[in-house]
Amino acid sequence: MSMDIAPGTTFDPRAFRDTLGHYASGITVISGMTDGAPTGFTCQSFYSVSMEPPLVSFSVMTTSTTYPAIRDAGRFAVNVLAHDQDAVSSQFARRGTDKWAGIDWTPSGAGNPLIAGSLMWLDCDLWAEHEAGDHYIVIGRVNAMSPAEWHTREPLLFYKGTYRHLRGMEQ
Repeated sequence: MSMDIAPGTTFDPRAFRDTLGHYASGITVISGMTDGAPTGFTCQSFYSVSMEPPLVSFSVMTTSTTYPAIRDAGRFAVNVLAHDQDAVSSQFARRGTDKWAGIDWTPSGAGNPLIAGSLMWLDCDLWAEHEAGDHYIVIGRVNAMSPAEWHTREPLLFYKGTYRHLRGMEQ
């Protein structure tokens, strides 16, 4: 049984979102600096694009109030969250709050905030941006990344609208 979307019929955005929720994804915090202060937002639409040159991409809503400052800075870090950082993810997903309250971080070589305890990080320059519907597709060129000894933790996952963990994982 298929749910064909016939031309001229009403499209159900909630059903679309629920369907896409069956795709498990990792959780990242995209971070940058604005006027000497850290800024950032939670993002689950992240993926690798190219090995040569090293490019990654994330998508962000065009209505984001945080992303324009990162765009203006021209650089950002991708912090891939570890299994025990669901509170960090939730904190960075909220609007109108101090997202950095209680967050331990250090600056990357380029000055972007790297969140302590994350699974891994990438330090990037903004490479390109494309408008796609109600989102921007942002491509970054990777200039630095976390060392191999940093990669010892398990990822935080998002599936069917909630945080998940890998089975059999030690906590």
